[in-house]
Amino acid sequence: MKTTHTFGIQFILRPGKKDKSKGIIYARITVETRRAEISLKKTMAVDDWNNNRGIVKGSSLEAKKFNSYLEQIRAQLTDAYRELQISKQQITPENIKALYLGDSFDDHSLIELTDYHNETQKSVLAPGTMKNYYTTQKYIRRFLKRNFKASDIYLVQINFKFISDFEFFLRNQKPLDHQKPLGNNGIMKHLERFRKIINLGQKLGWINQNPFESYRFRFIKNDRGFLTDKELSSIENKVFNIERLKTVRDVFVFGCYTGLSYIDAINLSPDEISLGIDGQYWIFSDRQKTNTKVKIPLLPKALKILNEYKKHPKSVNRNKIFPLISNQKLNGYLKEIADICGIKKNLTFHLARHTFATTITISNGVPIETVSKMLGHTSLQTTQIYARIVDKKISEDMNRLKAMLK
Repeated sequence: MKTTHTFGIQFILRPGKKDKSKGIIYARITVETRRAEISLKKTMAVDDWNNNRGIVKGSSLEAKKFNSYLEQIRAQLTDAYRELQISKQQITPENIKALYLGDSFDDHSLIELTDYHNETQKSVLAPGTMKNYYTTQKYIRRFLKRNFKASDIYLVQINFKFISDFEFFLRNQKPLDHQKPLGNNGIMKHLERFRKIINLGQKLGWINQNPFESYRFRFIKNDRGFLTDKELSSIENKVFNIERLKTVRDVFVFGCYTGLSYIDAINLSPDEISLGIDGQYWIFSDRQKTNTKVKIPLLPKALKILNEYKKHPKSVNRNKIFPLISNQKLNGYLKEIADICGIKKNLTFHLARHTFATTITISNGVPIETVSKMLGHTSLQTTQIYARIVDKKISEDMNRLKAMLK
């Protein structure tokens, strides 16, 4: 741990906004390149202040008394700095300021803030989203244990270096089980969630300066996977004698033809299926993730699967279209299905959503604005990530152009 720092104390006068002839004296604490200021609540005429030396001009008794007072403040701030050194606390201008002011240096801690966030948001955010926040908190606890040899730290100790070190920790984190190491975008997601927690702390008044102000997120644009017509057909036409695989296949194919996410598909109820403006059956639902309304006309293959399962005993028992199966188990069984069907891609339920956006809709000429509405996106930019133009569509469009040019 670094025990010596570039440490300095400077007294400055800041003129008032209305009366420029007078100003308030501040003690500016600098550690390395970071600063914090303390108002001494003392006013002084601008003409009586030596800005270069940070003292009152002249040798009058009043000037000497005031400059002596400033030296006492300097000594007290220096004592606070040394106290942090001796106790091996993180030395920051904010910590020195807190110690000098007698503020509860330990009023609010990082784990206190993460606990408060998770407790207040669990009734607001979707369970899947909350699960991600719990995972982020788990990594924060591990980081504190490894880097600080502590179970918690004060919020005032969190700075840009803390965030950079946390990112480095995540990048070098070795999984404790069979899970894959964190990728770049996964790390950025953890840091995004951490930033939202810190933002909450700032709104609560627990944090003065947001350490994320200078941090830049670096997401890598990934080529989203999807199934081709041939791959989807191989899954659709495969005969499964094992009921669990057949059910998982059918729910997955339903997702490919509706674009519903796992949670929205598995919680789809008969009440959310009704006749649309065209007299055909539509899905009228709310996305659990964003609480946005979605309206999806049911394609024949999706309608066929829906009719097959809506009377399934396990579906009727829970008043849903499909029997309940966890996302983890479903994705595990999809890997079995991929092996059986000879598909080399990483088959997950979310791939069904990509397939709907790319293979089923965009590739067949459905405008991206329409696809965006059906997917329940609040931004067209989000849809552009999901829905890519495949080679087949490019070829068809260019062939039409060639015909026109002839």
